[in-house]
Amino acid sequence: MKDKVFAYIKKKYKVLPEYPWRKYDSNAVFRHADNNKWFALVMDVGRDKLGLAGIDSVAVINLKIEDMFFRDMLVKQDGIMPAYHMNKQHWITVLLDGTVPEKQIFDLLDASYMATASAKKKAKMRPAKEWIVPANPKYYDIEAAFEASDEIDWKQGSGIIKGDTVFMYVGAPVSAILYKCKVTEVNIPYDYEDKNLKITALMKIKLLKRYKRDKFTFDKLKSEYAIYAVRGPRGIPNSLSAALK
Repeated sequence: MKDKVFAYIKKKYKVLPEYPWRKYDSNAVFRHADNNKWFALVMDVGRDKLGLAGIDSVAVINLKIEDMFFRDMLVKQDGIMPAYHMNKQHWITVLLDGTVPEKQIFDLLDASYMATASAKKKAKMRPAKEWIVPANPKYYDIEAAFEASDEIDWKQGSGIIKGDTVFMYVGAPVSAILYKCKVTEVNIPYDYEDKNLKITALMKIKLLKRYKRDKFTFDKLKSEYAIYAVRGPRGIPNSLSAALK
């Protein structure tokens, strides 16, 4: 099982083991490249030190679990216990001797990776999200752009990642959501600035759906969905998300 864990980490996260202790040269640490935080520690520990029967060694993996309630549930399971030699409130020790199912070990490893990731990495790993993004026709004719092509460049919105859905709200005199788009690329370098606008990066958005001008007007957004302004990229209420589908 230990070899399977090493192979899983290498394949999914492109991380190789480090062996920082000369005295315990088989103990392997796996860490994030950007913030250097550990997300897994694999070692051989005497069963007696874990409160188990026997004096032989067993391979274990220490993993971080953010949710303390979930952690408390896990340590009641055979093969999972409060962390050996680490913070027992936030880490667990999992036996790699077949007691714990392989899939569960990998799921817990993924949870530990996410729990220890940087904010930037967590943002990239999050599930796809929906946004309303404003388009000011005074500065750019988005309607003409989508008549010419079904994929265009747009100003990169803070927090928006590839795979997100953006609903383009066209400002006055239109004042309505006209387009549903999928973000296909982000963080395209671009440098532009004038008295009204500054752009440091672009994203590509692909047209998925058009809406009639009178379907999702600003008045309707305000009265039915409590959206009183669209000055920048913002999230979407569940009720509006359902209506836009």
